Amino acid sequence: MFNKKTQINVPGKFVYVKTNKVTLRCRDAGPRDGPLAILVHGWPESWYSWRHQIRTLADVGYRVIIPDVRGYGGSDKPDRIEDYSMTNLVNDIVEIMDSFGTEKSVLIGHDWGAPIVWNTAALYPSRVLGVAGLSVPYHPRGKISSIQLWKSIYKDRFFYQLYFQQPGKAEKELDKDVGQSLRKIYYSGSGDAPKNIFSTTKANKSDMLSGLPDPNPFPAWLTAEDINYYISEYKERGFSSTLNRYRAQELDWRELTQLAGATISVPSCFIAGERDSVLRFVPNVDLVAKMKPWMHDLRICELIPNIGHWIQQESPDSVNKLLKEFVTSLTHS
Repeated sequence: MFNKKTQINVPGKFVYVKTNKVTLRCRDAGPRDGPLAILVHGWPESWYSWRHQIRTLADVGYRVIIPDVRGYGGSDKPDRIEDYSMTNLVNDIVEIMDSFGTEKSVLIGHDWGAPIVWNTAALYPSRVLGVAGLSVPYHPRGKISSIQLWKSIYKDRFFYQLYFQQPGKAEKELDKDVGQSLRKIYYSGSGDAPKNIFSTTKANKSDMLSGLPDPNPFPAWLTAEDINYYISEYKERGFSSTLNRYRAQELDWRELTQLAGATISVPSCFIAGERDSVLRFVPNVDLVAKMKPWMHDLRICELIPNIGHWIQQESPDSVNKLLKEFVTSLTHS
């Protein structure tokens, strides 16, 4: 088992930032006087998901700040579902900028981190130098909430975000064996897994993990040390606080009416794995093409072949090359 006291071979150090009624643990690396790049992870991950990107961004002059999103890792884990609303998560990012005394930052997000940075850019464009979303395309507020959309699409079929809605249900399954849960989720979402392994033909009363493989050995993009670090981040408190983000989506729709028709006016970048199942959540809809009209300055839009959802870990060289191109364009434009 990974010992949290073991030295992590990743650039930077931990700092703790008080923001919006919570304290966030952040990895802080790169030149102190460089422009800020804030990297925001998704589920079920941690700051560690960005370990491969730190040197690339630091080498081109950025000070890299990577928070554990509230509910994760070394950050505070409030109990209430409403504490995980998109409003709170966006405010966390703005207040991180304030705490470091910077007016503008580059924002880069993956999975849930992508909507967090997209929405920060839509709501506070004057605070954002540029924004990059990985895996999850931008979309403004819809005519119905995301949860109502999933209910209309999946009806009597299993869909993990609907499975997560009832407090206590999913965490009972996932907490039973944290290591196995993480390995199954990471593998099944990757480009190494068989196509359509996250089946949407299961009945809606199914659980999440049954039938998903637990590979041994795991594909090389995630080492045993990497997996053990993730396990150590979930072992103490389990999955409950991280699942509350999914449970706050109805609240998001009610609160953020200003996101209806909202565009991304700042320079932007989108990167995804060609085999990412997120791109096929809405049947017969090209979510990337649907995103483009809402972007005023989409400088990079790339799908990386044979790569799945965990893109910055599965294909770090490709992602780093694209991110370097994007952030360099911001400082030279």
